[in-house]
Amino acid sequence: MVRLTEHKGKKILRSMGISTPIGDVARSPMEARKISESLGKPVVVKAHASLSGRFKAGGVMFAETPEEAEKVASQILSSRIKGFPIHEVLVEEKADVEKEYYAGLIINDSWKVRSPVMIFSVEGGVSIEETAKRSPEKVSTLTVDVLKGVNKYDAYNLALRLNVPSHLLPQLGETLNAMYRAFRLCEARILEINPLALTKGLKLVALDCKMVIDDSAAPRHPELGIQFPRDSETPPTQLEKIAWKIEERDYRGTSYFAQLVQETEEGGHVGFHGIGGGGAMLGMDALHRCGLKIANYADTSGNPTAAKVYRIAKIILTQPGIEGYFLSGAVIASQEQWHHAHGLVKAFREMLVEKPGFPIVALIAGNKEKEAHEILREGTNDLPVKLEVYGREYVYNLDHLALRMKRLIEEYRAMKTDEREKHV
Repeated sequence: MVRLTEHKGKKILRSMGISTPIGDVARSPMEARKISESLGKPVVVKAHASLSGRFKAGGVMFAETPEEAEKVASQILSSRIKGFPIHEVLVEEKADVEKEYYAGLIINDSWKVRSPVMIFSVEGGVSIEETAKRSPEKVSTLTVDVLKGVNKYDAYNLALRLNVPSHLLPQLGETLNAMYRAFRLCEARILEINPLALTKGLKLVALDCKMVIDDSAAPRHPELGIQFPRDSETPPTQLEKIAWKIEERDYRGTSYFAQLVQETEEGGHVGFHGIGGGGAMLGMDALHRCGLKIANYADTSGNPTAAKVYRIAKIILTQPGIEGYFLSGAVIASQEQWHHAHGLVKAFREMLVEKPGFPIVALIAGNKEKEAHEILREGTNDLPVKLEVYGREYVYNLDHLALRMKRLIEEYRAMKTDEREKHV
């Protein structure tokens, strides 16, 4: 899934008739000053990035004058929030707020629901999870009938349960109806307006917006300019962008890659390759218990082609300084596993010829399991790597495989140390 920027999300809300503060994106302190001058009133300056918790992290500041807007924009643009640099700020008019509400839509995938759910709360500006836990009486929900949508009377009933003043109902009905239309139009998984503010002029305004689009819908919405359809609080790395290009136009199985650590040169990191998300996670847990660090998370499932497996494996091995490759196929997969074997052999032969002793632990089970093992062993028998291949009997014994990975890494380090000492 991909999270749209706040500015882009608000643009969609405005197209549906929902009021938002007037403002624009600035890439320099001087641009922020010019936007503030054009607005001619106090402004709020926000770090324009898909990060939650910006206010607590110092990424939201207020300014009474254009000079102040330039100053605080400079502070935000020169800062790092949650470790990431900020390249843009959103400069908007400061709202005169009387009260804050919350409005949200999510897709509930539960077999009992399988439908959009609209959530409304009389307490906005804070996490809806926090409000629901602390004060559930302040939250109202509606399971949406997708054939009917959200009409104004549905919105009225949501609000009336929470004793919202009757004079706000018509405006609130229009807002929630428009919100659902935006949700459906963009094929969103999540749409939050938090806070939905009531100004002292009794106007409802969306002060913040979080919209998350289903990644499978991204190609159908070129107007959104989505380049990397992942719901992540961190900007995509170069390797993640390359990996997405593999997936973008090839729907034959999954080839997912997320770089968990960018600085891996110091050693101790393992390139992680899973087959099947839930089972693969067990392999990560086992490696952690052995004191090993995971450089990345990758998943190739859904019967991908050998070409997709090869490209993902090559990306994993591209990470500098990794000391091992762990394939965690902790499932009895219904896919043809020899495609994985062919892809892995090609990647290993291209990337590991000059890495004597490089450790590989591969758990691969399911259809064509025996053939896959033979392909892996025969395809790498002239490589200088240390390859151990395991089958279905080890699906529930991942701790043993993690220990083997640790031992092979120790041997690999010792071998490299000996080689260095020979050349001293």
